[in-house]
Amino acid sequence: MKSQLLEHIRAELRARLERLSKAACEAHAAATDPGSKAEGKYDTRSLEASYLAVGQARQVDELAASVRIFETLSLPDFEMNGEIDAGALVEADLNGETTYFLLVPASGGTVIAHGGREITLLTPESALYRKLLGMRAGESLDAPALSVTEVS
Repeated sequence: MKSQLLEHIRAELRARLERLSKAACEAHAAATDPGSKAEGKYDTRSLEASYLAVGQARQVDELAASVRIFETLSLPDFEMNGEIDAGALVEADLNGETTYFLLVPASGGTVIAHGGREITLLTPESALYRKLLGMRAGESLDAPALSVTEVS
């Protein structure tokens, strides 16, 4: 299942990169279009368009880096009662709801719909990622109120 999940993540990230790249090109075109030149000292259209273009270009770079990471990423298999580590798919009860987390090196916060489940990608920058490391099925956290049900 993890190999299919990984392929699904790769496809989703590539699709997002394509959409974001197109939007960034459109923002750049708007920022450099002669029609967006300021018509007065209080007209900030071109300045706003350039800020948008720069921000979207930065997002494209970050997403492209994530795509490169996932192209070479492999996810190890874990024993059902094994310790959670990088690459683990964690099923947890979070505030009474079954939730899934995948511990990965990039694209934290991304939610992937796969196999009828919504899986949230967690990265080492996340406090929850760090709290989950080393836990096993059956162990719990107080903040957030989380109980690990399964590790794979």
